[in-house]
Amino acid sequence: MTTIELKKQLIDRISKIDDESFLRAIKTILDSKTESQVITLTKAQRQEIEESKKQVEAGEFIEQEELDQKFNQWKSAK
Repeated sequence: MTTIELKKQLIDRISKIDDESFLRAIKTILDSKTESQVITLTKAQRQEIEESKKQVEAGEFIEQEELDQKFNQWKSAK
């Protein structure tokens, strides 16, 4: 099936749907595909990201595996 055939089939099937909530769900899916994927961050969010980068560069972080181990120790101590 070609892209054009698929589009025609979908248009035909959508035109026969009367369920408003289902149509809204389809619209949501289509809107998410056509909206820009650019995320706009606030100044505070950008500053937080920069601070986090500096912390990582300074070695001020914990690896996930080590964090999991500490969590499991904490959890078993309860």
